[in-house]
Amino acid sequence: MTPRAKPVSGGAKNPDVWVVIPLYNEAPVIGGVIEELKREFANVVCVDDGSTDGSGAVAKAAGARLITHPINLGQGAALQTGISYARERAGTEYIVTFDADGQHRIEDALGMLKLARSKKLGVVFGSRFLDNRTNPGWAKKVVLKTAVWVTNQTTGMKLTDAHNGLRVLSVDAARGINLQQDRMAHATEIVVQIGRTKLPWEEFPVEVIYTDYSKAKGQSLLNSVNILFDLIVN
Repeated sequence: MTPRAKPVSGGAKNPDVWVVIPLYNEAPVIGGVIEELKREFANVVCVDDGSTDGSGAVAKAAGARLITHPINLGQGAALQTGISYARERAGTEYIVTFDADGQHRIEDALGMLKLARSKKLGVVFGSRFLDNRTNPGWAKKVVLKTAVWVTNQTTGMKLTDAHNGLRVLSVDAARGINLQQDRMAHATEIVVQIGRTKLPWEEFPVEVIYTDYSKAKGQSLLNSVNILFDLIVN
């Protein structure tokens, strides 16, 4: 069993929350993402999934707890490693899953956490389709909407954005998650497993920021195609 971390001092912000970040080759941006998160969250853990660009060292220098996969296992595997780590920490009540590439807003994570606390929800899913702030482009939107339909048919849940990496999980919900899908299909798998817990959930409107950096890496459409491919083959 992994040794428990020492509880964070009472003066730190949100000491009962762990932010979990799957990390793969995001060295140019991960330091800034962590520095912003650390202003609001005492506990941030990055799971470096076999990065080859020094991302793990940048994350650690920025103040994150670092777990390293020696080889690339996929985003689902990195997310499971991080969730398993966070739910075993002393005093953990909530886990926030957050992307490494700068596309998520900390304000949204805080709003989702506030909703989870006030309504005692098991899960809050971030949705970019509850308002019109996010413009993913027509091709990405079509693919994502198709993935939402497939996920809802598979899981019986009625989400508007099934593949958004920004989520807030209570520790009880996190205990029900055991991801086996290493690639992008883990996003549907996590919805299935959350549904089985029968814990209350809601969606929360969030803005996903498609930056020049993420577009230059080809993430905007490629990730959506990967999601759809993984849904079909799994």
